[in-house]
Amino acid sequence: MEFAEIPFFDDDVYKMFVRFFINLTFLTIIVRFLYYQYSRRRDYLFTFYMIGIIVFFICFTLKKFELDLGMALGLFAIFGILRYRTNPIEIKEMTYLFVVIGVSVINALANKKMSYVEIVAGNSIVVIAIFILERVWLSKQEKRRKIIYENLEYTKPQNYGILKDDLEKRTGLSIQKIMVGTVDYVNGTAALIIYYYGDD
Repeated sequence: MEFAEIPFFDDDVYKMFVRFFINLTFLTIIVRFLYYQYSRRRDYLFTFYMIGIIVFFICFTLKKFELDLGMALGLFAIFGILRYRTNPIEIKEMTYLFVVIGVSVINALANKKMSYVEIVAGNSIVVIAIFILERVWLSKQEKRRKIIYENLEYTKPQNYGILKDDLEKRTGLSIQKIMVGTVDYVNGTAALIIYYYGDD
């Protein structure tokens, strides 16, 4: 049955829902249970989820058309260099963004020659690699330090890059993450926890 030469339903609907379920499951593992457990940055949860979902449906839709390899690689390159102009994205967040885009593209564009077992296995390998790197290797080297900081203006979210640069100059450390704790508006100070790798 069609309306304006567009079918109301075809068999690809089942395939779309199955693959979307697989994609959403592995996105949740990567974003919620691996990335968020480490970073505790809620602002990126929305970003990673929505980019993963949108990329999946864009690629699944474009799969209906015949794309040559150059077009497909060009599309992936556009997604790969995506960044926001307002706030700089740190290298680790950019890596997770690339992972989210890559997983969504794989799940959407896999053809009939690739079974569901292979799709799940590929996603699982990515998850296992992230887990080993994040929880086994890097977690052993991560250290943290509490600092009383006197410039409250820099502790605002939009000034995160300035705050990071200032703390790295003061401490001489390569800081991976900064968490703002208690803010004392009377004395104009804030308790910060910095996370870094290496020796003190």
